[in-house]
Amino acid sequence: MNLYELFNSLAADSARSIAGFQGELALCVTIVLLLLLRIPRLTSRIDSFFVMLIGSSVALYLAGPWRPLEQPSEIFTGLLVYDNFTVYFRTLLMAFAVLFAVFTKISGVPDRDAAPDIYALVLGATLGMCIMASANNMLMIFLGVEMASVPSYALAGLLKGRRQSSEAALKYAVYGAGAAGIMLYGISLISGILGTVHLPTMAVRLAELLQPANLESGLGSDTHMVLALGGMMIMVGLAFKLSAVPFHFWCPDVFEGATAEVNAFLSVASKAAALALLARVAIGFGYIPAPVLVETAPAASVETAALYNVADPPGEAPAAPAARTPAENAEAKAEAAVGFGPLPNREAQIAALAPAREFIWKLVAFVAVITCTFGNLAAYGQTNIKRLLAYSTIAQAGYMMMPVASAMVLAGTNAPAARDAISAVAFYAGAYVFMNLGAFAIVAFLRNMLHSEEIADYAGLLHRAPVTVICFCIVLVSLIGLPPLAGFFGKYQIFASLVDAKLWFVLFIAGLNTAISLYYYLRVVKIMTIDPEPDTRRPASMSFIPGTFIVLITAPIVILGVWPDSLNALARIATGQLF
Repeated sequence: MNLYELFNSLAADSARSIAGFQGELALCVTIVLLLLLRIPRLTSRIDSFFVMLIGSSVALYLAGPWRPLEQPSEIFTGLLVYDNFTVYFRTLLMAFAVLFAVFTKISGVPDRDAAPDIYALVLGATLGMCIMASANNMLMIFLGVEMASVPSYALAGLLKGRRQSSEAALKYAVYGAGAAGIMLYGISLISGILGTVHLPTMAVRLAELLQPANLESGLGSDTHMVLALGGMMIMVGLAFKLSAVPFHFWCPDVFEGATAEVNAFLSVASKAAALALLARVAIGFGYIPAPVLVETAPAASVETAALYNVADPPGEAPAAPAARTPAENAEAKAEAAVGFGPLPNREAQIAALAPAREFIWKLVAFVAVITCTFGNLAAYGQTNIKRLLAYSTIAQAGYMMMPVASAMVLAGTNAPAARDAISAVAFYAGAYVFMNLGAFAIVAFLRNMLHSEEIADYAGLLHRAPVTVICFCIVLVSLIGLPPLAGFFGKYQIFASLVDAKLWFVLFIAGLNTAISLYYYLRVVKIMTIDPEPDTRRPASMSFIPGTFIVLITAPIVILGVWPDSLNALARIATGQLF
């Protein structure tokens, strides 16, 4: 390919890539406008809330295409992948940005002076999370994680002059820096051994290393150990974003020190993006995507088409094999004798990745079980509602990781069942937006009403704010996973995926933890509804606008529990192109 053809290829790829990146570009424009509002003359005239609301709404509209994509494609020469999975999670994140803008305007945090900075940080982190959901390259994975993390450190310290808030931000930054360094080292190990950072190409080369002939002969055992070490290091970064045990230490302190508004953002948007990235990485190393994925990437099509054993790109003659020296011929014969070199077809490549899938599902299942159990047990003795919800978030992360382990068990033998397992993650992430946003919105509004975030101060609240208490009870019961609410259907799908994968021990632990969680969730319900109201409470009531927002956020939890088909259909469309 000469320079002129290369330029035309890159130009065509850029035009197609920008068309699939419009939502993110709208976020970039909104961030620039918010930063311009720091000019004193503009700050006094324009409310940054409206810039945030309009910009995130436009980004949501452009996040479309509001109809299923016929086939996935790689954009920006393979750095990102544009498929229905990307569209689903990107739409989820940008819809949350719109709801978050409305929520913060009603709660009054941040104030008008700090709002441009806070909204710019939120949209910057959202942009990084969108990259996490669509990453197709190890360097883009790291870039997306850092773009999502660094603004979050500043958001955790939103309350200026409060020691607890500053301490939370510092802890978050220190833990984040350590996790990022370990993750980057793991990426360098795996990328160095496989000779590429392009995720689908890494899977193909990993399949070549894991051929049965190599494993039986013990050839490259040191290489396999380094690959396993690199995989665990990458898992450190993912576990940090998911607040999974044992990389959860930052979560309770940050949630207690930060505002409820920031906690809503960290527990919803960050979790959704981290789950999407976990699914991307697990499938990327454990499964070979369909050849059509690489045929649509002009700059990489020739090389990757050879790796995937697909036909040459249309309109181009097959490339003539380069002449080999006698020494190279001898080396090729030696490699063939021990099982190196390309596998005959995609089915053989998928079969060769069985050891990688086994490693991934065992690692993810182990972390999920420990995370779920620890989060539920640690929530028992909490007296602060934000710390309780922090441990609840940790436990929920454990539940949502379990279907990824199921998908890895099923990917080699039952692709449709593996697809259903990932769709369970997508459905639960969609329902989780309303459950956790509703929980932290209620906490924020009660903070403004009662000037307290202690659970004991919620005693007898049913008499003061009955609608708010009823909505809070619905949210908490949905987080438990009881019918007929959205959380029940989400957990039902998670448990069904574990049954399909025959992960009986994980299923038992998940069921046991659901029973354990009954106590601390229902304890809050009991305090609000049964305990007597203290005589020292000052007269207060929930105003109309916050109450309306709470009802509107809680309504989808009930609707999705009774009629889950709409979101479930979207989740299945989102995962239809992964396997």
